[in-house]
Amino acid sequence: MTGAGQDTRAEPATADREIVISRVIDAPRELVFEAFTEVRHLSRWWGPEGFTTTTRSFEFREGGEWVFVLHGPDGTDYSEWIRWLRIAPPERIELLHGEFRDDPNAFESVLTFAPDGAATRIVMRTVFPTRELRDEAVEKYHAIEGGRQTLSGLAAYVTDLARKGAEG
Repeated sequence: MTGAGQDTRAEPATADREIVISRVIDAPRELVFEAFTEVRHLSRWWGPEGFTTTTRSFEFREGGEWVFVLHGPDGTDYSEWIRWLRIAPPERIELLHGEFRDDPNAFESVLTFAPDGAATRIVMRTVFPTRELRDEAVEKYHAIEGGRQTLSGLAAYVTDLARKGAEG
């Protein structure tokens, strides 16, 4: 018998290797999803506050890749690579993200886009190959705060697009 308030469910096997960040965005799901599908959108909001993005190549399709450089506010450049694994418009994107193709430390992310009234709830679930890589991403690269800032940038961008679209 368990005490009141105790959760007896087993933790998922990946719980110690994952980061989950979510946000409700005041824009339609199709628009929020579209912001991930076109490089003209991604380059306007991707990355933490103060970062900019330069795309080297972009092909949004299952098996396609996005190769880009994140430019940090301190002048540091970060080479990045994403392979789109599974795309189910407008509800789900699965991707593999590393510094380069075949990066052994690449991590998988699943993004879900769910209607929340007239808004959209986006959930970004990232699973790292090891707990140590997850911890390094959190401690050294501030992955949780960076993820929140990235979704905040997405929210500001698509909310502005939705407002402009409503204005005609």
